[in-house]
Amino acid sequence: MGILDRFTTIVKANINELLDHAEDPAKMIDQYLVDLTESLAEVKKETAGVIAEEKRCRRLVDDNEAEVNRMEELAKKALTAGNEGDARTFLGKKQQLATAGTVLVKAYEAAHANAEKMRQMHDKLVSDIENLKSRRETIKAKVAVAKTQEKVAGFTSGSDRAESAIAAFDRMEAKADRMLDTADAMAELNEDPTDDIADLEQKYSSVADSAAVDGELARLKAEMGL
Repeated sequence: MGILDRFTTIVKANINELLDHAEDPAKMIDQYLVDLTESLAEVKKETAGVIAEEKRCRRLVDDNEAEVNRMEELAKKALTAGNEGDARTFLGKKQQLATAGTVLVKAYEAAHANAEKMRQMHDKLVSDIENLKSRRETIKAKVAVAKTQEKVAGFTSGSDRAESAIAAFDRMEAKADRMLDTADAMAELNEDPTDDIADLEQKYSSVADSAAVDGELARLKAEMGL
């Protein structure tokens, strides 16, 4: 069973237990809000961490690109000074950085996707909480009416009492299902995306061979008219 399935099962079990034992369903609604608010605090903390990781990965990509450009400029200066050997060294370093940069870009893309997902989950949870707050008094009023109806039904036939109880349960279960929509976000936060292809690429990546460096060197010399 996945994390989301386990969390959904736990939430449903808790809801059923509350419905079975709650003396005041209105208080149960307040408890839903308390639980969601606590969850929001956790989501905010996790979202901040994921966004920080996104920024860190972006910074690594930018720094790597800057270093690649710096090696190119140093190679040009070395050729201008007549030091072809130094130019080859700079170009070799440039290709090493370019290879590492490919891995860094993929890491940033994954971090960016995670951050976007967290932002969406956070915004949805905030929206659901605000919506529930705005409807709380109306829900409580309906619950109060349902309780009154149950009392009235107590003076009628047993069949009427059963139908009223089922109707009240259905209303509360419908509210609970809406709570599960927001709870799904928290379960998804624990899913860490993996990229096996990126791992293999990194494992087998290596420093560019001499032929690649010769190609870079020839390109620079042609551009500089040397």
